[in-house]
Amino acid sequence: MEQDAARAKSAKKTAAKKSVSYADAGVDISSGERSKQRIKMLARKTFNKHVLSEIGGFGGLFSLDLEKFPNPVLVSSADGVGTKLKVAFELGIHHTVGQDLVNHCVNDIAVQGATPLFFLDYLATGRLDNETIETVVQGLSEACRANGCALIGGETAQMPGFYADGEYDLAGTIIGAVNRDKIITGSTIANGDVLIGLPSNGLHTNGYSLARKLLFEVAKYGADQYVNELKDKTGAALMRTHRSYLSIIKKLTGAEVVAGMAHITGGGITDNLPRIIPKGLGAVVDLASWQVPPLFEHLQKLGNVEQDEMMRTFNMGIGLIVVVPAEKLKKAKAVLNRANERHHIIGRIVRGERKVTYN
Repeated sequence: MEQDAARAKSAKKTAAKKSVSYADAGVDISSGERSKQRIKMLARKTFNKHVLSEIGGFGGLFSLDLEKFPNPVLVSSADGVGTKLKVAFELGIHHTVGQDLVNHCVNDIAVQGATPLFFLDYLATGRLDNETIETVVQGLSEACRANGCALIGGETAQMPGFYADGEYDLAGTIIGAVNRDKIITGSTIANGDVLIGLPSNGLHTNGYSLARKLLFEVAKYGADQYVNELKDKTGAALMRTHRSYLSIIKKLTGAEVVAGMAHITGGGITDNLPRIIPKGLGAVVDLASWQVPPLFEHLQKLGNVEQDEMMRTFNMGIGLIVVVPAEKLKKAKAVLNRANERHHIIGRIVRGERKVTYN
């Protein structure tokens, strides 16, 4: 009898004990599923006949066009948006960061002659805000469509306690293809080749830790504050979208005037241009050959930043450098002018170490 009473008491205790769910831990699976259905629709808008799978499978399936790429080499790149996201959180602007990510990755493979095929994103957040997540994915979807690649999959991870509420991280991977005989590596770059610089839209996605420190901590500007030196509000100047150079790259490579191309990202011209220069050669860049945008000039003044530090932290207004043989310069300029693409002759290839010298 005593045993029966003890058992009944224990069962009563267990029944009274509250059941703990995943939602109690901060992860709302049902809410996430509803959001995923809307995300699927945004991704499906980027699909083409080569996508063989639906969003939601364990892997994305893509059929390579072997008529277009009879001797294909796959080209891949992965990247994140970085601390530019902190500005997005501050301003509540989330529709452009997806474009930043896709365009950055597109440029990274386009400089090797590759055509983007498909994109995968990784979005990790604390407590899931469906509207914000969908806005980010909408930006990814729009940029994928603009660059002709399919958003065939990704991951949305809820990680409460790891990320602060209202914050997220965004990264992605792109896969492209190029025919083996059309790969651009810079191996044909030669002494005397000309450097053509194409303008950036702003910081693109690099140097934000320093820029935020200078603008928000040193100058103590507000994100919505208009700054005369910038000719813009601080936040708007920082949030300008990382531009895609795919269209003009295709025109230049189609005209066969390119010996090599460098996407100017983290490390600036100083670290990115040498990545494509063959051994025994270097580059001389003329700093007076283009007008540095006001944003960079003001950042330098605010922090009394050394010129060398500026050149290896920011793009300084040049987002892409195209190396063109001297005898093809006239043709290259004609292609750029027809496309209404602003450009500057910013230097040349010389004999020397694989580094950039500024004058």
